[in-house]
Amino acid sequence: MDAATEKLDLLPVVELLARHNVEYMVIGGQAAILHGSPQITQDTDLCYRRSSDNLERLALALKEIHPTLRGAPPDLPFRLDATSLALGANFTFNTDFGPLDMLGWVEPFGTYDDLISRASEFDVGSARVKAIALDDLITVKKHIRRPKDQAALFQLEAIKKMRGQAQ
Repeated sequence: MDAATEKLDLLPVVELLARHNVEYMVIGGQAAILHGSPQITQDTDLCYRRSSDNLERLALALKEIHPTLRGAPPDLPFRLDATSLALGANFTFNTDFGPLDMLGWVEPFGTYDDLISRASEFDVGSARVKAIALDDLITVKKHIRRPKDQAALFQLEAIKKMRGQAQ
């Protein structure tokens, strides 16, 4: 199995981004797992801050894992730098670590700055990682409405209900 189809492990990505001081939060399936879901996911979705300094740090970090645009023709030119990241928002990459989606915009909320104040924190290895809040993740899954999100939504709502009963 090649890197593009293997399950991405969150720890090496977290360690890479921490070394570069990248501001981001975990969203999607990996966030669901951090919140306690038994969900299986094949990629990692991260929402990143779009400040110019953070885009510089993110571009440097990503270069270490040799990203290519997933789904794009192999000969499509793509320069990974802060300018390219600033010109786009959401990028789907294949990397040395596996599929990695870097999202500058998360429906229906918006940007990292719109989500960060409610983010949860988790220990991943020796790092403290921010992840989208459980209620926000539920809202995202309801908004997206893909079949795979419906199963995740059921699990996330059950986790929320269990937490509410424990309080």
